[in-house]
Amino acid sequence: MGNILHKRPIVFACLLISLAFVITACSSTGADEPNATGTWDQIKEKGTIIVGTAGTLYPASYHDSENDQLTGFDVEVVRELSKRMGLEVEFVEMAFDGMLTSLNSGTIDIAANDISITEDRKEKFSFSIPYKYSFATAIVRKDDLSGIKTIEDIKGKKAAGEATTIYMDIARKYGAEEVIYDNATNEQYLRDVSSGRTDIIINDYYLQKLGLAAFPDFNITIHPDLKFETPDEGVGLIMKKENEELKKQIDQTLQEMLKDGTISELSKQFFDGEDVTKKREINY
Repeated sequence: MGNILHKRPIVFACLLISLAFVITACSSTGADEPNATGTWDQIKEKGTIIVGTAGTLYPASYHDSENDQLTGFDVEVVRELSKRMGLEVEFVEMAFDGMLTSLNSGTIDIAANDISITEDRKEKFSFSIPYKYSFATAIVRKDDLSGIKTIEDIKGKKAAGEATTIYMDIARKYGAEEVIYDNATNEQYLRDVSSGRTDIIINDYYLQKLGLAAFPDFNITIHPDLKFETPDEGVGLIMKKENEELKKQIDQTLQEMLKDGTISELSKQFFDGEDVTKKREINY
């Protein structure tokens, strides 16, 4: 891991440098209610797209500790996407559970926050093409693996996460006791496992790998024997189901960014050299 990680606040929900593509954007703290426009024609006419994101999910969406500016892999993908679409971008920070509600209410146009594409979500919302692929692992205590030797041992253990993520679904599947957090920082998640307040965090491998590197003094590790298949088709941007033209415009632009290597380069900057645009073969 590079030394830059020790200068950054590391955070999850569910875990750098200035980029050449950054465009003007403002981060809303909720003081002024944003005015999402919804359809592609309305967004294009207004010239601004309103995007829901957490601001606490390293390295997808977080605040740089040196200047407090919102950045991250998903954030910068959206900034470059918006630039190519001829739009300004306004970010509204919120917990993941609130993003789906905000899409339905019209508070935001899209959400970008390492959001997994699942069949259940596709019944209610539209997704862009995927621009990230991963798999799930488990963070446990280093000294005793939180008493978890096999998947069966997850039953009854305290699993930390947000209620509606695919990772909490996995924890439920194996009988874990849910400990629900609301847009908490990665440090809080990891410290609670280290101290024994919780036992396990099931989450994205790349996020967990970076989280461990950021807090080397915590009594935590990625479980050596546990990997989980996730019921998703990758990570994408999410929007209202009826926004077909918006989806078309976003998909076309993302495809260009994937083809010319822009998203791959962003991935390497935020994921310590890893290219998350490529599917990785995992032996379970």
